[in-house]
Formats: sequence, structure tokens, C-alpha cells
Amino acid sequence: MTPELTLYDLAGADAALRFSPHCWKTHMALAHKGLTAETIPWRFTEKEAIGFSGQKLVPVLVHGEHVVSDSWQIACYLEDTFPERPSLFGGDHARPLSQFVNAWADTTLVPVLARLLLPEIHGLIHDKDKDYFRATREKRFGRLEDLPAGYADRIAELRAALLPLRQTLGKQPYLAGSAPGYADYSVFGMFMWARCTSPLALLDADDPVYAWRERLLDAFGGLARRAAVRPATQAA
Repeated sequence: MTPELTLYDLAGADAALRFSPHCWKTHMALAHKGLTAETIPWRFTEKEAIGFSGQKLVPVLVHGEHVVSDSWQIACYLEDTFPERPSLFGGDHARPLSQFVNAWADTTLVPVLARLLLPEIHGLIHDKDKDYFRATREKRFGRLEDLPAGYADRIAELRAALLPLRQTLGKQPYLAGSAPGYADYSVFGMFMWARCTSPLALLDADDPVYAWRERLLDAFGGLARRAAVRPATQAA
């Protein structure tokens, strides 16, 4: 029997636009486990809607009486609760390595990508979220209108930061080895953040990271490739 799961998932003004990198980690983890969840669109200022989780951010996964927040904690919950399904980590011995990759993506890629994506995201979110989004993001990254002037430098910075991935993916198809695992989804979520919200070309077509991203876009029947993207743009 397929378990009943509910996922609170960040959405834009268009409820079909689901662009959170952390929620995408969870989407891919669920698909890897062969699980589906009812998704509930959630917006930045709807804090009360997830108040039952004891915190204010998505993703939030509900499974019966269990409520789990934070994409890494959700991955661990899925692994421990459904051990008979394909492993996200390749065994308990590899879980710490996946956690390292997840932390690397969050601390290295998020700050660079945020400076590339925030102005576009501001135009895609619900009107009720715009003041909150501007105030919280400008506190960390400066005026949204000033960010595009640095796009060329930020893209160069991103490509340099991807060198460890490039070297690894030049020798094997996935970070986890011959098949994808949570280490891959931790980084891929960042690229879905960009794909859903921005027209910027972040990768060259001959980059091994580009080929890896294409493979993951096609994984699980093209789950990620079918996702809604920013209107009237070529996905990054």
C-alpha cells in the first residue's frame, strides 16, 4: 500500500510554479523512493499554514502523525521509514558523505545563485509576498535592482565553484556513482531553482555538469523536465 504523504511546497504567484531548491531535493527523494505526495502550494508569508511544524520554512512533510521539516531531515526520515525502497544514500556508511554534499550545496551554491536569481524571483511571487521577500533578501544581499550588474562575475564564480563536480562527473555519471542518489539531488535542487525562475545560461553545453543536469531532468520519467518554469523564457 502506498503511504499517504503531504508535502508543503513553495509556490509563486502561479501555484504551478514550484521553485524552492530545498523542496526540489524532497521531490527527487520521494521519486527515488517510488513515493508520491499530495503537494500543497505555500507562499512566503503563509507562516501560520505550517505553524503545526514548529517552524516557518518549507519543505514540510506530513506522514500520518509524523511531521518533518528541513529537506535533509525529510531525506533521513524517508530512508529510515521506508528501508525496503531504494536507498537514498547507498547505505548508512554513505549517509555522512551525502550530508556533506548537501551542506556544501547550501553554503557554497545558495549565496552565489541567490545573487543571480532574486530579482527574477521577486517578479514571480505572489503580490502578498513581495514586501517580505524584498526586505528579507535585501538585508542579506543588497538592493535587488543592483544585483544584475554583477551577473557576469557571479556566473564566473558559480562555474569556478562547480570545479569539484566537474572533475567528478567527468569520470562517472552521477555524484553517487553509477546511479543518482541524494548527493546528486542536493545539488540538482539548486539548478531547478534556477531553471524554474531565470533565463540565464549558467552552464556551457560541453560542461560535464550540464550533461549530468540533463540526465537528472530526464530521471523518473522526466519529473523535473516537466516542471513549470518562468513564462516566456528558455530555462537556464
